[in-house]
Amino acid sequence: MFRRQKGFLAFVVGLGVFFALAGVVAASETPLVLTGKNLTIEDIVSVAVEGRKVAVSEEAMKNVSHSYDTVMKAAVEGMPVYGLTVGVGWNKDRPVFTTVEGKKVLSDELLNMSKKFNIISLRAHCAGVGSFLPVEVVRAGMLSRLNQFLTGIPGVQPYVVKIYERYLNEGITPLVPSKGTVGQADITLSSHIGLAMVGEWDVLYKGERMPALEVMKALQIEPLVPVGKDFLSILSTNALALGQAALAVAEAGHFLEISYPAFGLFLEGYNGNVAPFMKEVAEIRPFEGYVEAAEKMRKTLEGSYLYKPSETRAMQDPLSIRSMAYTLGNVEVALKRARAALILAVNHTDDNPAVIWDAKKGKDRDPQTSRYFLGDEGAIFPTANFEILPVVRELDSLNVALAQMSNRLVMQTIRLEDPKFTNLTRFLSDPENPGHAFGAIQKPLVEMDTENRMLAAPTQLGAIALAGNIEDTAGCTLISVRSLEQITENLYGILSLQLLHSTQAVDLRKSQMKDELFMAETTQKLYDAYRKVVPFVDQDRPFTKDIAEGIEFLKNMH
Repeated sequence: MFRRQKGFLAFVVGLGVFFALAGVVAASETPLVLTGKNLTIEDIVSVAVEGRKVAVSEEAMKNVSHSYDTVMKAAVEGMPVYGLTVGVGWNKDRPVFTTVEGKKVLSDELLNMSKKFNIISLRAHCAGVGSFLPVEVVRAGMLSRLNQFLTGIPGVQPYVVKIYERYLNEGITPLVPSKGTVGQADITLSSHIGLAMVGEWDVLYKGERMPALEVMKALQIEPLVPVGKDFLSILSTNALALGQAALAVAEAGHFLEISYPAFGLFLEGYNGNVAPFMKEVAEIRPFEGYVEAAEKMRKTLEGSYLYKPSETRAMQDPLSIRSMAYTLGNVEVALKRARAALILAVNHTDDNPAVIWDAKKGKDRDPQTSRYFLGDEGAIFPTANFEILPVVRELDSLNVALAQMSNRLVMQTIRLEDPKFTNLTRFLSDPENPGHAFGAIQKPLVEMDTENRMLAAPTQLGAIALAGNIEDTAGCTLISVRSLEQITENLYGILSLQLLHSTQAVDLRKSQMKDELFMAETTQKLYDAYRKVVPFVDQDRPFTKDIAEGIEFLKNMH
């Protein structure tokens, strides 16, 4: 994920790309000011991947302070609040502490009990398994949660915000296992972040695993002493999944954008029919995404020989080729909706309970909801806002759309090897040196496509009841995110193989057509750049290196 490097195979295709990494690097010199309202996926990439610094707006910090005051007031008054004055999960019926009778101030006894409950709760929820998440994923999750803190609704003490900010800016990354959550808040994973900030867990700092307490002492960072609702707000959130999903969606967006010039080059190698991409054709049935994809294909192919008639060109190509604007458009729509869901989620908190410090009770409020108010202003409401279904739904849809694209790319590539479709040599072998050529490399195409179709199975269809039969639904968000990551990775491999075929077909066709084959400007640039990395196949050779270099080439296209 995000292995593109500055200066490596810089290639501009002339189409607007999802994000330009060079622009992110330049922007990283200016701190990102967080408000809790306007974090974008591009912002997450710039901080998580490129190390951009962050700053918290003063106005947002006021929300945090007001909200924390409301939490402490609830504690003093002994108001039953989930995770504050009573336990969590099945233990929500058990009091954590009570106020000293007659006192309306925070006593040392009350604070100490709260701090103890916070610490043991963080410890008890650290239960991840598997390898540790990549640094950029944890940073993306921390950034997402920090931004949500600034809404004021989580109710954390201001120092929680400050220590998240310091961890991000100093490059301190808690070690967080990659598995162990069902997705209704990633409690068994995010808890490691809180425990590191307390000083009881390890972090990655300057490439080395170190005790968090040692790093904080060296940087003069005071360890967090969680109190009130701090522990619950740190661990009971989907922010970690949202951060990882944001990076995966950004990578899928990059793949989609480079797919247009790659398919254009395929069409030129295949001698395909451009009629299905005409404006008049697209407007007959203007489905969302389809019209946009057809337009992008027309721009990609401007100036191509494909707009000149050919006696050998088919009237109608195989469906995987002919309907490619629908395939690309389907991904466009799914990607757009996944982005929208993620942007909404990282700018709105998923806390249960939710602290609304400026809520007004009013005169006409019903008795049931009145009980959640502290006097006439300020309330702590139980919620179901940890429900991640709106995000998982869009991630699953994106996985399906990409898996459909995967299958069609494979079908297209195999068609290139068949002379009855192309009027070229079998398996695209060099006519001067007939051999196996690409006859054997259909296998990796089919394996990766098969895996993609398996990974596209939705994750949101069922659950096993947990926590005393209270937690009986689950989104399993991270499974969907990991599927998205692997599908995209496989797609790079599939497209690398198609590019190997497409450029070979173009070279063979040039030898047939001589000066009659002229490419579009966009596809010519792609062809020229790729040929500097992978040469024409004039005799049988190992292709593993070609495939790997093609993958890196595609990942670094921009």
